[in-house]
Amino acid sequence: MSEVQEDRVFGEHVNGDLRARVEEVLDQIRPYIQADGGDIELVDIVEGIVQVRLAGACVGCMYSLLTLQAGVERLLKEAVPEIKAVEAIPF
Repeated sequence: MSEVQEDRVFGEHVNGDLRARVEEVLDQIRPYIQADGGDIELVDIVEGIVQVRLAGACVGCMYSLLTLQAGVERLLKEAVPEIKAVEAIPF
């Protein structure tokens, strides 16, 4: 895999290493989200902002924003310092 891969959906260039590190953190978080009937998918990374899609029980859950900010965003920022924020992208 090259250092930079083209994201065909958005036409943005995403550093492959950055994407891999974000995916690694999401893979560690995913079992906890799935245990509550939800799921999380990496959509894109744009200028340090991780865009994710929540699925399953997370859709419409009043705690999903708290999960994103207090959980996912905090863990991503700790593990991947280049990350500025995490935002949920609707279906």
